[in-house]
Amino acid sequence: MLRHRPTASPPLPSTSTHWSWSLPAVVEPSPLGELNLPLSLRTVLRRRGFLTSCDAEALLNPGLLPDPYDHFPDLLAASRRLMTACRNGEQVAVCGDYDADGMTSTALLLRALEPLGARPVPAIPSRMEEGYGLNPSMVERLNAGGVQLLVTVDNGVAARDALELAQDLGVEVIVTDHHAIPDQRPPMTALIHPATTPVNSPYQGLAGVGLAYVLARAVAEELDHPEAIRVARDLFCIGTVADMAPLLGANRAWLLEGLGQLHRSECKGLRALQQLAGLGDQPLTAEDIGFQIAPRINAVGRLGEPRLVVDLLTADDAEAAMALARRCDDYNRQRRDLCDAIEAEAIALVEAEPGDTLPSFLLLAQSHWHHGVIGIVAARLMERYNRPAALLAGDGEGCLRASVRSPSGFAVDQALTACGDLLLRYGGHPAAGGFTVRAELVHTLHERLCGLADSWLLTQSQGRPVRPDALLQLEEVNWDLWKHLQSLAPFGIGHPTPLFWSRGVTVEDRRDLKGGHIALRLRQGQSERRAIAWRWESSVPVPDLCDVAYTISINRWQGEKRLQLEIKALRSHSETVLIERGERTYIASRMQDESLVVVNSEGRKLVADLQQEQSLTSKDDLVRDERVIQLMEEACLGLGLRP
Repeated sequence: MLRHRPTASPPLPSTSTHWSWSLPAVVEPSPLGELNLPLSLRTVLRRRGFLTSCDAEALLNPGLLPDPYDHFPDLLAASRRLMTACRNGEQVAVCGDYDADGMTSTALLLRALEPLGARPVPAIPSRMEEGYGLNPSMVERLNAGGVQLLVTVDNGVAARDALELAQDLGVEVIVTDHHAIPDQRPPMTALIHPATTPVNSPYQGLAGVGLAYVLARAVAEELDHPEAIRVARDLFCIGTVADMAPLLGANRAWLLEGLGQLHRSECKGLRALQQLAGLGDQPLTAEDIGFQIAPRINAVGRLGEPRLVVDLLTADDAEAAMALARRCDDYNRQRRDLCDAIEAEAIALVEAEPGDTLPSFLLLAQSHWHHGVIGIVAARLMERYNRPAALLAGDGEGCLRASVRSPSGFAVDQALTACGDLLLRYGGHPAAGGFTVRAELVHTLHERLCGLADSWLLTQSQGRPVRPDALLQLEEVNWDLWKHLQSLAPFGIGHPTPLFWSRGVTVEDRRDLKGGHIALRLRQGQSERRAIAWRWESSVPVPDLCDVAYTISINRWQGEKRLQLEIKALRSHSETVLIERGERTYIASRMQDESLVVVNSEGRKLVADLQQEQSLTSKDDLVRDERVIQLMEEACLGLGLRP
């Protein structure tokens, strides 16, 4: 393991500091009262920044989207050029990428352009041989084959060499991409990009597949051939969730339209994937896509040739589609095995190091690791150790190629820019990135990355952050809550599945399952609920009486379905709550008559009465002070008296 030991690194988290819990924000006692939702869900929306019921209603029931021609300056030019290609039967190369976004985007345009009259052909680079995106050799090869029009999907905006060559050869290029636009824009016929839309445009969160959908819809509508894009929305749903695009704005509106029909898709490849994933003939959720379908697609781009997925998603024959889907399934099993093996090796390297401290930036390198999966393992290490993690694999000629993942607050892209003089190539965004470095510079690079991460890590609490959205009593976890919870779906980036918590829960039963999972039976008062904790670390104890943080899901087994809690964190329960305000500390507790009492370090007590969805009342004049009210409301949250 390549390692730098900083002078002020926190120790490995012990079981007592495995998580660092934070109270949710104090909001008014009865927020967004006009909404027909339980108090807990209205509180979730209020904490997510929805100030009025009207704002929240726009999330729950999105209205009509604005005309995309008014938001994408080059959409008219792009659609007109493609209309000409369709009318003239031109050959059009669709240049995609090897991730799920790029592969679904490619399939979407292939399926849309062919019935409109064009002759589309796929062009996706090999991850191992050609690297990412449009490149000059692709342009030369396509041009030699008679292609005069290229459409890039999920790439191309920064491919200056390839775009300049295309210009020299007289090849027109329509770029659809959502990655950063260079300061000096390369030559292209048209650019369909979220950054070109107005401020607060609902189209700003579109991934590559969303931009391909905008373009395909525009061309199909102009040619009055709407049936050409019947499957396009289905592929949009898959690619958008798989790429972890923010599920707000246009993404949310189109997902809400598409998810209800996705299980009946006319795309035989999607139906085959659903069958192999055991999803049955029921409406799909964003979670079904993210955890069942997307991994089977992404595994091919990571380990195999992306053309396999494009062939699958454009297959016309159900039998052929099933055969291709089974190959995707095989790649996914191989991907899981590789990830588990590399993760075990990486953890062993970390924990075999002497001493009780970790570097603030984990950096591990093994030449035999597979480039296609090191990003997944880096994310797992980041979650496990709550610090940035980079895994490096051999890249030939004395170089290593890395994938980086980081917790919120540490910007990967800025860190890599600060180390740019040590790197051959690099790129990314705040949460993730990648780079290539010469082997002899790895130690110097690690020292610099640790120097950047040291100051950030000192501001972090020990343990993984746990920030619940709202409190629930176990008796509230029922089918009525589930029904209302689904009205907030789909969940994803920008609008995650709510994290709930419950206080004072008794563990009635525990079963250890294969794969390192544990099943729990929890009790609170007269209510019992079943829970599961995935990939539970054996070193973490499960107290008999605890507070639990969890999401809610459905467990389907042998034709039955029931609600279950998916445990994300737990801690030993305490009847009192310690609140720190600068150098002052307060202890909050409940009295036998259900009153709230807060005691400061000098022993001064403040007592208040609380009724649900109403403001605190107290005989003490201090409780009229806004700062004191804030303190008392935080105490209410900590004691589970407010959601």
